[in-house]
Amino acid sequence: MFDEDRSQVRRGNTPQVMVALRNTTIGVLRWAGYRKIAKAGRSVSTACAKSLMACLGSPSQDSMASDAP
Repeated sequence: MFDEDRSQVRRGNTPQVMVALRNTTIGVLRWAGYRKIAKAGRSVSTACAKSLMACLGSPSQDSMASDAP
């Protein structure tokens, strides 16, 4: 979900902050009733990206596909 293995964050408190964010995210997903955390993370991530794109006014993949002849 956070792709820690490829992270290049190595200085100061940043690694601990990333771990805290990851653990918080997992805790919130479990609290919300998700049992498969990886699958839930992908689902929530996709939904957040679509919402952000809508807020920014950028066309989403779905709307671009529906505009095609």
